[in-house]
Amino acid sequence: MMQSSPLTLRRVVIWLGRLILGPIFIYAGYSKIFFPNHNLWPLFLLKFSLSTNIANFAYQVEAFKLLPPWGVQFVAHTLPFTEIILGLLVLIGWRLRIWATLLTLIMLGFFAVVTRAYLLHMDINCGCFATPEPINLQKILEDAALSGLALLMTYFAFIEARSPHPWTATEPTQTQVQAP
Repeated sequence: MMQSSPLTLRRVVIWLGRLILGPIFIYAGYSKIFFPNHNLWPLFLLKFSLSTNIANFAYQVEAFKLLPPWGVQFVAHTLPFTEIILGLLVLIGWRLRIWATLLTLIMLGFFAVVTRAYLLHMDINCGCFATPEPINLQKILEDAALSGLALLMTYFAFIEARSPHPWTATEPTQTQVQAP
């Protein structure tokens, strides 16, 4: 006998969070690393230079004026790969509490940095998907919505981990056991 419905609001939010945030993180990391740059457009083989793409991303990170030069290089070289791996882990749902927590912390960090740049009227690109995307109120609202979804997904993942799975069989109690 099932204890609860397999489809609850918590589980729907967790699934939506995994299916929305996982691919977004995979795409964001992929675009920062592998999208062809347009600086060397006549030279086809150089369009896919990994070092050039990371250098372009480092330039976007540096524009936020938050990190020292070594921090900019660290973020530029690690964040895209971290986004891809984290997106995959959240998408498959393995150890979701750990990976959802990390994803939430990164999303809240993105939200704080973008909000700071907007409030300081910085005329820079977001750097989210390796495309020139200005920071405006729409970007703030997008980051707020994704951060909220990440927070809910993480919170509900912790709650779901404490509750029994809805399809597990319960142990029979004394009243359910029939004597022959």
